[in-house]
Amino acid sequence: MPHTKSAWKRLRSSETRRVRNRVTAKAIKLQTRKFTDALKAAEPALAATESLMTIKKLDKAAARGVIHPNKAARLKSKMALKLNALKANPEAAKAKLAATKKPGSKKVKVDAPTA
Repeated sequence: MPHTKSAWKRLRSSETRRVRNRVTAKAIKLQTRKFTDALKAAEPALAATESLMTIKKLDKAAARGVIHPNKAARLKSKMALKLNALKANPEAAKAKLAATKKPGSKKVKVDAPTA
């Protein structure tokens, strides 16, 4: 626990930032999921709309320092590649997305902790 007045202030401000950053990160994840769902549905128009919204959220997060600017650029680049592949050949892109499996997607049952 902090001892000085300034350390207490740092604790309060870091908690405030942590909460704000978590909200932003969650919003990015949800928007990315919407984009992925639009890709899986093979709807180029919807995917393009969701892509723009995701790019906007990524840019804002990078500008505010929630995520690194290079990470935002990397994610935007990956999205653009997937969107362009969908626009070029929707059926092939849909088949490729269906074939990819998320790593570590096995369901693991966790027992409740004992006190």
